[in-house]
Order: sequence, then structure tokens, then C-alpha cells
Amino acid sequence: MDLLLLFTPILMVIVGIVVLIILYNLYAGVIKKKNKMREAMSGIDVQLRKRYDLIPNILTIAKKFMEHERGLMEDITKLRTAASAIRSDAETISKKIELDNQITSKMSQLLVSVENYPQLKSDQTMIQAMQTYAEVEEHIAAARRFYNSAVNDLNNAVEIFPSSIFAALLGIKTCPFFETEETVKAPISAADYLK
Repeated sequence: MDLLLLFTPILMVIVGIVVLIILYNLYAGVIKKKNKMREAMSGIDVQLRKRYDLIPNILTIAKKFMEHERGLMEDITKLRTAASAIRSDAETISKKIELDNQITSKMSQLLVSVENYPQLKSDQTMIQAMQTYAEVEEHIAAARRFYNSAVNDLNNAVEIFPSSIFAALLGIKTCPFFETEETVKAPISAADYLK
């Protein structure tokens, strides 16, 4: 009996330490996932910045040849300006995704329209710009995959007990995945732009 009374306080301290370690690991895990998502969002921003910087060069080259597509080029310029002005954070990522989807759609239309202009299609500067654009798009796709993976980890931590308790206490909410809109997923018909 005396032995049990002697070990009870020690056992309580050990249990308390184990509980604190578990709670700390849960807390640290949620914070790490939030920071990984922010890092991934930053990676997308870097790649989108490359695209935003490349778009004016493509439009300048195309403008020499494509007078009929002036409205499309103006739309792309407006969307690029709006997207560049938004800083990415958990509150604005949905708007950034929406603008990016619109830019992707308009740039796809522009690339299809380039096919109507043999001089433009064979212009060495345009060929190089389009190759660079294709590379940037590949980097954006990779950054999106990394972001979506980080968002998945964070959302799981926010929604699954017991880490959800810490997420709620810290005000951390789920984040949207970087998905394309259905209109962007649909195949583009060149016939629509060859009229």
C-alpha cells in the first residue's frame, strides 16, 4: 500500500508529461501543415509571377500580327493586372484561383488564334516566347500539385480530431484546392476561333 502511494505521484507526473508531449506534437503538427500550405501558395505565386511577366511579351509580339484579336488581348491584360494586384493568403486564394482560371482560358484562346497567323506562328521570337510559356505552365502545374498536397494535409488536420481542436483554437480553417473550372477543363474547339 505504501509502495502504491509512493508511485502514484510519479505516475501522475509521467502521465502528465506524456499528455503534454502529445498535445505539443498535435499543436506543432497543425502549425507545420499551415506553414507548408503557405510555402506551397508562395511557390504558386512565384510561378504565376513568371507567367504574368511573360504575358505582356507574348501580347506585344502578337499585337503586330493579330489586329482582329485585340479584344482578347485586352481581356488578358485586364485579368493579368487584376491577378497581379491580389496578394495570396488564405482569405484571397479563392479569388486568385478564379482569376488564374480565366487567364488560362483566355491564353488558350490566344494560342489557338495564333494558328490563324502563319507569319506569327513562324516568328522566331514568338516561337521562343511560346516555348517559355509552355515551360512556365509546366512549373505552375507542379506548384499546384505541391499546393494541393499541402492543402490536403492541412485540411485533414483541421477536420480530424484531435488536431481539429488546436486548429479551431488557432483560427485555422480549411483552404480551397487549386482546381480548374469546368469551362477550362473542356476541350477547346479551334473551329470557334477560325471564323
